Amino acid sequence: MARGEFETIAALFAPLARGDRAALGLKDDAARLRLSGKDELIVTADALVAGVHFFDSDPPADIARKALRTNLSDLAAKGARPVGYFLSIMRPRSWTDARLAAFARGLAADGAAFDIPLLGGDSTSTPGPFSVAITALGRMRRGTMLRRDGAKAGDDLWVSGSIGDGALGLLVASGNLAKLPAAHRKALLARYRVPQPRLALGRALVGVAHAAMDVSDGLAADLGHLCDASRVGATIELDAVPFSGAAQAAIALDARLRRTAIAGGDDYELLFAAPPSARAAVMRAARRAGTSVARIGHFAGRDRKVRIVDSQSRVLRLAQAGFTHY
Repeated sequence: MARGEFETIAALFAPLARGDRAALGLKDDAARLRLSGKDELIVTADALVAGVHFFDSDPPADIARKALRTNLSDLAAKGARPVGYFLSIMRPRSWTDARLAAFARGLAADGAAFDIPLLGGDSTSTPGPFSVAITALGRMRRGTMLRRDGAKAGDDLWVSGSIGDGALGLLVASGNLAKLPAAHRKALLARYRVPQPRLALGRALVGVAHAAMDVSDGLAADLGHLCDASRVGATIELDAVPFSGAAQAAIALDARLRRTAIAGGDDYELLFAAPPSARAAVMRAARRAGTSVARIGHFAGRDRKVRIVDSQSRVLRLAQAGFTHY
């Protein structure tokens, strides 16, 4: 049986870091490089492939914005301020000059919105699907980066925004949820295609949260990664998980979609740990950032397991905790 994604990284690629402290053992979503003065550079990279992360028929501008925003979401989870990015594209013949121009316009719009310039990159042809890889750079005060490995037993478990819109939006993009009102389908599809990186919240949580990461593979799966890095267990209180109005409407039509929302990816919300004594500080940070947050559980023990319980303390079993590439 082939190794999973994280097992492959640990077995084959983590040794290539050669123990360099900047790499954080390849166990986080970014590396940190010391700069002169009091700051450090935060570096993250993500690749998106047609048929895996988006549909080739999606609007090219939306594909570009998703590619950039997924990287910005990683910077948000570190508490960093974006300073620039590098772009590499693998272009098949089906991508005409007009489509590529629309893609560039999407990057231009988000470059202006998030004040982040393109610094360089590469372009090549491919017989396969359109693919895009971005390396994003952020800056922050040295030693303040939010990491995955800082959660402690007794910490509160928080999440920003709403959960499940990305996974349900994928269902809409795939031609499902036809009974859902058009406005709800549109809202879910928009969340899937164009996520919202929580940059202001991430910066506001520096010095408040013990650990953080973004939700890309699914709430349960990503919490599992955070627990593994921090060597703690966690409990999610199902009734406390925030769902948007559109997601609630979908779940009302089919209760099984609640599991889809919990296990699905593409939310790009922030998942973070903070001590109970910081509850007021977390809420102040959320207000400053203009982003809602919800306390959805707690960390306890050292078994690194994630438990999801309902109001009757019954454990919710998931067939799969989240998205995995292999």
